[in-house]
Amino acid sequence: MKKILFALVAIFATANMAVADDHRSHLSLGTNILYERGWDATLSYEYSTSYHNAWEFFGNVYLKWDDCESCKHVCPDSFWKNYRSWTLGAAYKPCVVRNRNNHGNIRAGFMLGSDTDRFIGGFNLGYEHSYSLKGGWELFWNVKSDLVIKGEDLFRTGVGIGVKLPL
Repeated sequence: MKKILFALVAIFATANMAVADDHRSHLSLGTNILYERGWDATLSYEYSTSYHNAWEFFGNVYLKWDDCESCKHVCPDSFWKNYRSWTLGAAYKPCVVRNRNNHGNIRAGFMLGSDTDRFIGGFNLGYEHSYSLKGGWELFWNVKSDLVIKGEDLFRTGVGIGVKLPL
């Protein structure tokens, strides 16, 4: 799996050329640490419109770890096999900060998915700040809050980092 991921990154890195176009598409991969004892990973497709405004369509996996009953620490079973969920969603990201090689967006959207027992849905709101690199790549950090309906956590909030690969 590492070899495949490395090969995909190498292909994107060598195949892209710098283009001064505001209407770009990105494939984004990010991860977040969330309160309380949560972690998520997001894979998304982002289409930029004028002035760095964007639409994002994403898939997200979330897990919440807990202390193991027997050893009273976090072990592999209590990390990977506790509460898990997945969601699919969309978000609109209007740009609120524009600088030379970076910009910031408010992120507002909705999501639908499932945990191990039932259907869940929710809304998300946050801030994302992106830094432009050579070849159309971008690094970003974000602060996010999710309101999850019928999930184990009603509110999820946290910070994260990620990378956007140009398409």
